[in-house]
Amino acid sequence: MSLKNKFKSLLIFLIIAISMNVQAQKNSTEKKIVKSVDKHTAASLDLLRKAININSGTMNFEGVKKVGELFKSELDKLGFKTELTSGEAYGRAGHLIAKKEGKKGPKLLLIGHLDTVFESDSPFQEYKMLNDSIMNGPGIADMKGGDVIIILAMQALKDAGVLDDMNIEIVMTGDEEKSGDPLELSKKDLIDAAKRADIALGFENADGRATTIVTSRRGSSDWVLKVKGKPAHSSQIFTDNIGVGAIYEASRILNEFYQTLSVEENLTFNPGFIIGGTSLEPNEELTGGTALGKSNVVAQEVIVRGDIRAISPEQLEKAKQTMIEIASKNYNNTSAEIVFGDGGYPPLAPTTGNEALLEKYNAVSQDLGFGAITAVNPRNAGAADISFTSGYVDMAIDGLGLTGGDDDHTIHETGNLKHLSVQAKRAAVLMYRLCLK
Repeated sequence: MSLKNKFKSLLIFLIIAISMNVQAQKNSTEKKIVKSVDKHTAASLDLLRKAININSGTMNFEGVKKVGELFKSELDKLGFKTELTSGEAYGRAGHLIAKKEGKKGPKLLLIGHLDTVFESDSPFQEYKMLNDSIMNGPGIADMKGGDVIIILAMQALKDAGVLDDMNIEIVMTGDEEKSGDPLELSKKDLIDAAKRADIALGFENADGRATTIVTSRRGSSDWVLKVKGKPAHSSQIFTDNIGVGAIYEASRILNEFYQTLSVEENLTFNPGFIIGGTSLEPNEELTGGTALGKSNVVAQEVIVRGDIRAISPEQLEKAKQTMIEIASKNYNNTSAEIVFGDGGYPPLAPTTGNEALLEKYNAVSQDLGFGAITAVNPRNAGAADISFTSGYVDMAIDGLGLTGGDDDHTIHETGNLKHLSVQAKRAAVLMYRLCLK
């Protein structure tokens, strides 16, 4: 063999040896991560039970703070710099923010929330086991299970000796289920964290299956339709002088919304409240009220309140313009105005970065022996806090939390405790691999 060929063979050998050594080190670290999760799963389940039995309905500020203090204590032990913020400026309990500044890898933002939809007066206050693995409890899936998974994953990364080198910021909001007002203050800490981050990981619970992840979420915004007609005796309806009244005009508008826009993929617009008659007295929140009218009087007023959900800002704006146009083409002697809310949740639009992150997560899951992961249909993914990272981070996925049921926001909400360690292992190994780059 010539000297040149010997040198070439030696170089190839060294490259293979280095690659094998790097892979061995990676495998060794990942084995430590898996071992740590197994070691601490029982303690994490105790933490979950304790958190669930603390009522933290959004408007129970003391309860939300108590859950925040519980998780803060755990993150303090892991070396995070933590803070419980005040939500006084936007009428809520505030958020838990935890930071660890390392020297390696991208800046990761982990998102959870402390509150649930079950307020202090709810009959659903404590967990119970339905069998050896299925727990029924307020907020177990949405999303105290996800919060505990974050903490368990952080413990595993620490035990593996890699946490201190990583750049991680954790934001657990106190008002995900019922956002504070104004929204720009309520979500400021989350948005500021997104601006500092490269990658966002949300620990909501996807669609209840352990084989899916969320790469896009639809945004949500409110709308109010106000319709006026000309009051008169019912015998005069349909005449040129009186017209059709407010209720017929409102019906026309809603029907045209449905006929024109219901065929568009991933777009929905739901009229959830309607009140009409000769005179109206809706309450301030437009969640109820009274209407006066008689069967022999043409209706003078109608108010309809609803929401609209879209997969992208472009789809949302196009739909709004169509709805405004439909509302403006009125029947004789009627008028209508539709107003869209300024706040609401933005959409988490599907991006190539999000798809790439899904592929990385899918590879982690398969390497760990947990099977393939696919994307959730956006129609099955409601609005969530991770949507506020859209446009600020390079990659984002959600749904890394506790799975096991599809009865969120009801007294039948469940989580599969066997999935707790699986989700923590997936998340921790994913973060480790991301920080190898």
